Amino acid sequence: MINDTTTDVAPELACPITPVVDVVFSRWTTPILWVLNEYGRHRFVELERRITTITPKVLTERLRRLERDGLVVRTYHPEVPPRVEYEISDLGRSLAPLFAALSEWSVNLDKVEQARLDYDTRDHHPSRRTSL
Repeated sequence: MINDTTTDVAPELACPITPVVDVVFSRWTTPILWVLNEYGRHRFVELERRITTITPKVLTERLRRLERDGLVVRTYHPEVPPRVEYEISDLGRSLAPLFAALSEWSVNLDKVEQARLDYDTRDHHPSRRTSL
């Protein structure tokens, strides 16, 4: 029976974890947060060196988004030359239990890979019999 108090909301909007996934698991967010949590405050160039496959443009965009979301703190030091540092915020650090749980779950990645191999080797399109 359908609850009369429910409204017609798309499942992707009704799911309470969807916005969390959008914030936390967008591309490059987890590597940046992991580096800042694991190694502490970094300058932009240091982040580039640690995350070698990210482009400077994408790193800039992602850091801005993380700062806007409150997960990263940007500190500008008015020196010559100017120095900017990034560090994980308390809000960003509060994600540690979530990341720890995902890290623990990673032992299942071999099972995922095996399931993919099994799936890929199955015949998904059985031949159709035609009438003579």
